[in-house]
Amino acid sequence: MAVGIEAINAYVGRASLGVQQLFEARGLDDRRMGNLLMERKSVNLPCEDPVTNAVNAAKPLVDALTPQERDRIELVIVGTESGLDFGKPISTYVQHYLGLGKRCRSYEVKHACYGGTAALQSAAGIIGASPVPGAKALVIAADASSVAARDTYWEPSQGAGSVAMLVGHDPQVLALDPGANGFHSFEVMDTLRPRPDLEAGNSDLSLMAYMECLVHSYRAYRERVPSADLMTTFDHLVFHTPFAGMVTGAYRRLRRAESPAPAAEVDADFAARVEPCLRYATQVGNVYSAALYLALCSLIDNVDTSAPRRLGMFSYGSGCASEFYSGVVTPQGGQRLAERGIAAAIADRYALSMPEYELISDLSLDRMCGVRDHTYDVSPYAAVYDSHFAGRGLLVLDEVVDFHRRYRWS
Repeated sequence: MAVGIEAINAYVGRASLGVQQLFEARGLDDRRMGNLLMERKSVNLPCEDPVTNAVNAAKPLVDALTPQERDRIELVIVGTESGLDFGKPISTYVQHYLGLGKRCRSYEVKHACYGGTAALQSAAGIIGASPVPGAKALVIAADASSVAARDTYWEPSQGAGSVAMLVGHDPQVLALDPGANGFHSFEVMDTLRPRPDLEAGNSDLSLMAYMECLVHSYRAYRERVPSADLMTTFDHLVFHTPFAGMVTGAYRRLRRAESPAPAAEVDADFAARVEPCLRYATQVGNVYSAALYLALCSLIDNVDTSAPRRLGMFSYGSGCASEFYSGVVTPQGGQRLAERGIAAAIADRYALSMPEYELISDLSLDRMCGVRDHTYDVSPYAAVYDSHFAGRGLLVLDEVVDFHRRYRWS
């Protein structure tokens, strides 16, 4: 029986900052803008965290279910590298604020940006093996960036958001090809979060690890699917996208390794089969464990899905783990995603000034893991909150009391 993604939605934040604006304010070398291929990035407010990102992505999917369908959700998994407690998973808050039943598994998984795929594949395995008719899983890839990357070239790519997926036996969005997976993982210290307030790493090492994993996970995939051909098997390819420029270089590396061709031919193929998956990332930035799945949304929203299309999917997480897998997107999936209005949500974000961005960054330290007591006053950034949150029914962080996070609806 088929298993995969039945429905998908992305929360892309309600505020954004221009990347050129940030480069100028930080005195960064604007010649490196071309490497990023980014225009804007989403920014979380201090009253947002991984829980609010997760719930705000998932709520439209859950609200669209009948009471009977909602009761069939027997598994909630959150993939994240932004955990808020060493023991208590984000999924417990998600389950509560979405009003899901108590008869379900709930847990969190972590492996940097691979976490979203780890959660999806875990859910697919459990639901695929479940004897319960109509069993479903809610999978959410959710993170919140640290503010510690100021004045570095990491800062322009840091985004905000989350992607939620309903996994079951009616996979209209993406039917996973069973057994069609290739893996490549090894220990490397490329990027890391050793403290809640610190993101660190070696960007050159991370780029090399990403490219090595792409080539070798694809070759591992091909060993399991001997008939696979990079040029003919996949209608489109979808990549984990820390920033769009990274995918451009990675695809050229994969072509050199597997299907060499003149540069003009490779570029034309990239434009046709890969570039549509990058469009949301150029506006939102890196959403970490959700980056591959925001790219999936971008692709589906920007290509013709009037007929089934087979996709090759590449997932990477620093540290590192990677997977190349495949699945088929259906015409119904394209229609269902269009109803979510992700492009319109991206266009509707509040455009921050640099002073507003600096203020929000300063205040955001108070939302990190380890905060014991705090009340979140939205008045310092009332302009963005009042225009883009108030009355919109979004979950926001209200207070932390003895480490227990409490949320409210805007």
